[in-house]
Amino acid sequence: MAKQQFSIPALMAQVPTEEAAYKLLEDLRWNGRPVCPHCGSIAAHYFLKPRGEGRKTRTGTISNRRVWKCKDCRKQFSVLTGTIFHGTKVPIRTWIMVVFEMCSSKNGVAAREIERKYDLTPKSAWFMTQRIREAMRREPLAGLLSGTVIADETWIGGKPSNRPKHKRPARKRWEVVQTDKTVVLALVHPESGEVRSRVIPNVTGETLRQALSLDVDLAETTLHTDEARAYKSLRGELKGHETVVHQADEYVRDGVTTNHAEGYFSQLKRSVDGTHHAVSVEHLHRYLGEFDYRYSTRKMNDSERMKLLMDRTGGRRLSYKPLIERERHA
Repeated sequence: MAKQQFSIPALMAQVPTEEAAYKLLEDLRWNGRPVCPHCGSIAAHYFLKPRGEGRKTRTGTISNRRVWKCKDCRKQFSVLTGTIFHGTKVPIRTWIMVVFEMCSSKNGVAAREIERKYDLTPKSAWFMTQRIREAMRREPLAGLLSGTVIADETWIGGKPSNRPKHKRPARKRWEVVQTDKTVVLALVHPESGEVRSRVIPNVTGETLRQALSLDVDLAETTLHTDEARAYKSLRGELKGHETVVHQADEYVRDGVTTNHAEGYFSQLKRSVDGTHHAVSVEHLHRYLGEFDYRYSTRKMNDSERMKLLMDRTGGRRLSYKPLIERERHA
């Protein structure tokens, strides 16, 4: 497939029909060689040409879905099988446009905006965006970071004093209000430009050590942080630990800085406040995956970022019920 440069007008011209949308999705995912999602074979699979203008579904409607048959395991499949698009009733043309918007919009796109622009129900728009975020999350087998790593944390959520009285944290009159905001830890690797963020319960030394050990090779890492005391307990496990003292207006010293993480948090908070307005704790990790993806691929153009995302849609099927069940029982 020749290198393609996408924009909204270009995509609208390239996918005037649903069949054209399927062909573009096949090009983006398979690059001309269909891959069987059942057995992984890349043999010369058979394209099952429909009789007439399309395929008749069990309800009697006509579908433009392009179906293939594996030469090895003999099972049928399409470019949607086993992906985030699996079982969707939303047109593939709409999917392609929404994927492009989420890849190219620096501040993200709200589900309500997708609902209005593409004439979807609120449920469908929200579920679509969550499925795309599932493809954006980091690869499960991503290696550990090493070398120089910048670590910083922030708090996401509204001020308790701005909430209705019955929703504010209980306290006595002389006590200081304790925040119940959600803590987010971000790790930035300056050499690769990658960021990895996650929700953590608190900022104690033990919690930070556990969180860092999931993504960082401690013995081979020099950690750059602010003056937070919790990081001091890690010094015996790290190759090196450098700090900047923000209270003394020190933000950069001989290459030691946390500005990369601060910049990431700045963009994250502007997007949460300005685009989404509110993000539930139960789904915050998915939004973090979205912002991690865009930050880590910021040197790519929109077309390259979209192509990379399409490569990651396979094997990440997401069902609606587990999403809402998790929220109900949180």
